[in-house]
Amino acid sequence: MSVSPPVSVGDLNAGLSAGGLDTESLMKIILTQLTYQDPLKPVDNFEFVSQLAQFMSLEQSRETGSKLDNLLGVQAATQSMGLLGRTVDVQTGTALVSGTVKSISFKGDQPELTITSSSGEVLTNATVSQVVQVR
Repeated sequence: MSVSPPVSVGDLNAGLSAGGLDTESLMKIILTQLTYQDPLKPVDNFEFVSQLAQFMSLEQSRETGSKLDNLLGVQAATQSMGLLGRTVDVQTGTALVSGTVKSISFKGDQPELTITSSSGEVLTNATVSQVVQVR
């Protein structure tokens, strides 16, 4: 008699390929472990609770990392808005360009500055990390 597991390898791979294990996948793994455990050597309750706590801690760490990334994106946007109309020095390769920030656009989460120098030269797609001085 063939017994099929409640969680297929395809289900686990789908959870992994979607950016890591999610809570549902972890619970399926635990249920599979409990289903196929040796009845003469059951999983210790302390070990089981410890595994659950580790999984939940991992999930909270992932959520915290995601929220931190969002916060950094908002901070970069706020910081770049403060540069509008200001004179900045921007490091572009080996040259230092000085000019006024005329506009800000967003490419994904990264703000990009458009800077016009006093000679009329327009520098586009400058990032906040390239700014070395604000006047």
